[in-house]
Amino acid sequence: MTAQEFQQIAPTLPVDPGIYKYYDSGDTLLYVGKAKNLRKRVSSYFSKTFTSYKTHELVQRIRRIEFTIVPSEQDAFLLENSLIKQFQPRFNINLKDDKTYPYIVIKKENFPRVFLTRRKINDGSEYLGPFTSVAKVRELLDFVKANIQLRTCKLNLTPANIKKGKFKVCLEYHLGNCKGPCESHQTEEDYGEGLQQLRAVLKGNLGPVINHFKKEMREAAESLAFEKAQILHKKIEHLEEYDARSVIVSRHLGNADVFSILRDGDIAYVTYLMMQNGTIVQTHTSQWETHLDEPIEEVLEFAIAQLRSTFNSLSPEIIVPFEIEYNEPEIVVTVPKAGDKKKLLDMAALNVNYFKEEIRQRKMLKLDGQDASTKNRVLEQIKNDLQLPAVPLHIECFDNSNFQGSYPVSAMVCFKDGVPSKKDYRHFNVKTVQGINDFATMKEAVTRRYKRLQLEEQPFPQLVIIDGGKGQLGAALEGINELGLQGKMTLVGLAKNEEEIFFPGDKESVKLPYNSDSLKLIRSIRDEVHRFGITFHRKKRSQGTFKNELEQIKGIGKNTAEQLLKEFKSVKRVKELSLEELSAAVGAAKANLIKNYFDKPDEAEV
Repeated sequence: MTAQEFQQIAPTLPVDPGIYKYYDSGDTLLYVGKAKNLRKRVSSYFSKTFTSYKTHELVQRIRRIEFTIVPSEQDAFLLENSLIKQFQPRFNINLKDDKTYPYIVIKKENFPRVFLTRRKINDGSEYLGPFTSVAKVRELLDFVKANIQLRTCKLNLTPANIKKGKFKVCLEYHLGNCKGPCESHQTEEDYGEGLQQLRAVLKGNLGPVINHFKKEMREAAESLAFEKAQILHKKIEHLEEYDARSVIVSRHLGNADVFSILRDGDIAYVTYLMMQNGTIVQTHTSQWETHLDEPIEEVLEFAIAQLRSTFNSLSPEIIVPFEIEYNEPEIVVTVPKAGDKKKLLDMAALNVNYFKEEIRQRKMLKLDGQDASTKNRVLEQIKNDLQLPAVPLHIECFDNSNFQGSYPVSAMVCFKDGVPSKKDYRHFNVKTVQGINDFATMKEAVTRRYKRLQLEEQPFPQLVIIDGGKGQLGAALEGINELGLQGKMTLVGLAKNEEEIFFPGDKESVKLPYNSDSLKLIRSIRDEVHRFGITFHRKKRSQGTFKNELEQIKGIGKNTAEQLLKEFKSVKRVKELSLEELSAAVGAAKANLIKNYFDKPDEAEV
């Protein structure tokens, strides 16, 4: 849908709160969003202010818009989350987690059984959880079995069956793990008290359970049932020991949900701590995939709504690292600066950072410290997977870096025998390229590197990885051809997002198995060149050695150049602005200077 087409329907959109849905030509739901003012929000997608490629791609696909008016922002918030959860539209934030979580079910029956299940069915039973760890659930059930006498058999304990004497007590009764309801040794009321203790234990509220057993122990001692009192004393010790092992921050905190978030490109990592009665009873970290460069606040708001729904949280307070708009008036949102709540937030942040690093390390392979046979095996695997003419004992990788469309530099890292050879790392300050031109920058870096090796008669690498798609790979190949080095090395391109590998001239990419050692090592090399290039870039910026291309325009000072970059994000975007847009930003005189500078023909074309 074009901006002109949208302008025809814009006046028909309501100005009320609600949700909007975008559909493509095949009537597939692309995106669901919420808005305080539907007309204003939807119109913003068709304005000229968006610089995000993903948003541009979404708008290009829109063929039909539907909306639903709701009474309030809170209703819009709830409806948006419900629809995203149900339909999982392609351009919305997605939870990258297809796990099913275990529950502890209290079966709807006489003398209800308690057991673990992953299937939540609408049979009237009570489901506690879900829990993030099966091991944790089994530990809880073992703990409950040792301290609370609930049956584990599958007998149909209806009053009629018990009255007829159909059942006999089993070994669990004689071991003291069951009170024998099958032979009327236990009433349903007494059994119900055990279930209440179970619920308290699962909520981390062991106080009432311990007090109940203390009362029973005193009664047993008064009636001279010392053996029973001793058993109850052991249970109290067990409960108090379990309570001490629980992660208790402060009893006065009560119930709260704690969230921390870490953004890394299109992926956000969110750690969730569920606190009940001052005890952390659940911890969970998840990955969320963003699609439209959503603000981090929006990602966190969405994740909170989904996670609270998934884990059935009714906590009245949410603790977060920054201010968010959470449209549930009865929920208190806290951004702590100090105290116990800040400690909880720091704990969540520690977990989310660890989780991200663990995911990164799992995706990579580092051969430092490995024996020669392991290194050779991995390098042989790369040779076979990429069908290289020789084992890549010497690998080099190139990457370009720029800041907000300015200050381009290039970096190259070198791996020998599968490990970094840092003395061979190189940085390249761009010398021959004007402005931002990723392809020309890559060609310059590759040409300079291998011209130097050629002149010094140094050995060439068996494999050269160009971090980028077909365009960067083609530019690098031009440099190699101009040096007459065809066939001296194998060049491949590594697509930034999909991790596809391209060979020059091939239409189809090569996709290595996601968890293969070949791809893990290539990821390690790619991440190393990113790190090396970004470190160099930051150092250059901090030293003030970069010169913004806008500052090269006579009459345009540093402040004006920085103002334009801050507002329009890149020099490329500034070049595309109309004279009117530039005038609105910096005034007519400076706008004319900028426009004349960028509109002048290249010298080669004169």
